[in-house]
Amino acid sequence: MSEVTITVRGEHEERVAPERATIRVSVRAEGPERATTVDTAMRLAEPLRASLSARKEAGTVREWSSQNFSVRAERPWNADGKRLAPVFYASIDFTATFDEASELSIWISDVSSWDGVEVGAVDWHLTAETAARIEREVAAAAVGVAVSRAQAYAGALGLEEMTPIEIADAGLISSGQPPAPMMKARGAMAFSADSAPSMEYEPEEIVVSATVEARFAAR
Repeated sequence: MSEVTITVRGEHEERVAPERATIRVSVRAEGPERATTVDTAMRLAEPLRASLSARKEAGTVREWSSQNFSVRAERPWNADGKRLAPVFYASIDFTATFDEASELSIWISDVSSWDGVEVGAVDWHLTAETAARIEREVAAAAVGVAVSRAQAYAGALGLEEMTPIEIADAGLISSGQPPAPMMKARGAMAFSADSAPSMEYEPEEIVVSATVEARFAAR
């Protein structure tokens, strides 16, 4: 049998526990006067800053920041269709990164009942070093799957010698179009609240996956 070109796809996926949790929390205030509304937002934000600073010193918060401050005004309409005086809205956004889900739960249970505090989403993620290592391992495993498939096809044809010609991220060989991201990580947040102001954040495993396409010449 003459040379045969074999094109295959290899996939691999790993699930790993997240190492970090980054929470977004906002402080919001509203009122009829801009200056008063801003002052209220700043006053409500101060206990949050103090709490995060104390937890960072204690080592339960890895890092935190408060960089986004915004003020806007809206003129509502009354039931008669008349525009009313402006209402001002001020907000201050915080982000904080925790190493432990239990510490995150304790902190959120504490601050969620404070005036003006709104708790946002949690981003579960890995450290840069771990993410890079897992991505390398998953990519190598995906290539191994592609090689095994190609060897199976070649063996079915009675061919023993196989030479790699091309390997690429999914979509590059088959269509020539730019590939989707080779590695995808996703996490989710689950919480429960009872009559008391308490929440429990349970991290989901982060899924890291890779898909490659490979072309071989079999003889």
